[in-house]
Amino acid sequence: MENAGILWIIFGIILMIAEIFTFGFVLFWFGLGAFVAAFFGFLGVGLVGQFFIFALVSGILTAMSRTIFKRYLQREEKHELKTGIDALPGKIGTVSVSSSGALKEGAVKVIGSEWTAFPADGFSELKEGEKIEVVRIEGASLYVKRIGDPVERGDWH
Repeated sequence: MENAGILWIIFGIILMIAEIFTFGFVLFWFGLGAFVAAFFGFLGVGLVGQFFIFALVSGILTAMSRTIFKRYLQREEKHELKTGIDALPGKIGTVSVSSSGALKEGAVKVIGSEWTAFPADGFSELKEGEKIEVVRIEGASLYVKRIGDPVERGDWH
């Protein structure tokens, strides 16, 4: 068929326009496959060869794009965005109410919110104005450690 190259181009354009209305990003690769088949059609390759080239190029491009996209999307999933209370461990805050009572309960301000806090080691006392780091969360209480230690900050003087 002499007009096969032109038909492949028309088919490729239709596929690329149809891609605008889909979510899978697959028709684009088949459109490129149709353009490659058209190119080989203009070079004189027969209709069976053109269809084989179309299928081969489209399949390879689709498989490669899935592999590449999957690799990048999995990386994003590994770096899960933590929000709310799950984001608190590791955050720095300030003791707003000193320890009191047998459990050494105090209050800390972290990310603009006030929380009931206990010393993570269970023995230290929390003193108003101290900088703390959230170690863990149990229920609605934070377990914290002081970060004012010269060794932890790297200050040796």
